Amino acid sequence: MVLMLCSSGCRLSYVLHAAAGQYRLLKNSVPVEEALKKEVLSPEEKDRLRLVSRVKEFGEEALGLKTSGNYGTVYLDSGRRPLYVISACPKDRLKLKTWWFPVVGSMPYLGFFDLERAKAEREKLIRMDMDVTLGTASAYSTLGWFDDPVTRNLLEGSTLDLVETILHEMTHVTLYVKGQGAFNEGLAMLVGKRGALLFFEETFGPDHPFTADAQHAIEDERLFSSYLASILEELEALYDSPVSYEEKLLHREKLFARAVEKFGKTKERFKTNHFLHFDSSPLNNAYLLSIGLYHRRFLLFEAFLREKGDSIPELLAFFGKLAGENGDILARAKTSFHGSVPDS
Repeated sequence: MVLMLCSSGCRLSYVLHAAAGQYRLLKNSVPVEEALKKEVLSPEEKDRLRLVSRVKEFGEEALGLKTSGNYGTVYLDSGRRPLYVISACPKDRLKLKTWWFPVVGSMPYLGFFDLERAKAEREKLIRMDMDVTLGTASAYSTLGWFDDPVTRNLLEGSTLDLVETILHEMTHVTLYVKGQGAFNEGLAMLVGKRGALLFFEETFGPDHPFTADAQHAIEDERLFSSYLASILEELEALYDSPVSYEEKLLHREKLFARAVEKFGKTKERFKTNHFLHFDSSPLNNAYLLSIGLYHRRFLLFEAFLREKGDSIPELLAFFGKLAGENGDILARAKTSFHGSVPDS
């Protein structure tokens, strides 16, 4: 995801809050070499930290991702507060509320370093009779405005999550289209997943457990993407129907119940635990769309990748050319597609 750091025209309190949180993160980060000498990191965490520079080099040289000063430092405080993310949506439409910021344009979420601020924003949106979801983000990009550090939570997690996340956030720095969140997050998700598989194959070999984990993560992503797209398509059909607002709310609750039941059967096929907790939160439009930003169009992006000979650099170059034109970048990309385009 992308952290919004904005200037004039935004709410001053939000700007100061975001800037202060980012400043604390940068100020208390240390160079990677220094972090490796500290006893605070476990041997496994040090192994993952040593891998970061190799992932970054692979992303730049093999995938065509932009060179930056990111990930040369580490924020070692494991007790840091996460970034809390708010998304909102009308109850009878699948259209995320957006907030406009200079440089990045309209954003379909707000990020907070402070939980109480995030809760206050959530309550305000609920009073506006909107569906709201409040979650957390494990990492974010400042789009090159600052040299983003590696955070401790990434070192404490799995090696696969670390590699995927670094490549995901590097993609945001490489190509970011103002006001098109679904494109930005969908592309970064593809590059993170497929790039991680390529990295593990080259670095550890095709038979290594890391490589198998990366392949299983892609298979689960395809399965979840298909599941999520089908649910959202059903909701779109309901909300486009001529029934009253009250009837739509009634019918959608039945649809949510069926979606949960369907997920119970779908998750039996997962090979990783990435999506196992999807149904632990109550379903609403905001929750589904906020997840959909990242996962709904994975099959579509894979189709574009196949169109470009499974070359991530070629795919980035293709979208880079389209980014200079007006309008929805995915809609324009579909017009040049020669194969079968997934519905999502």
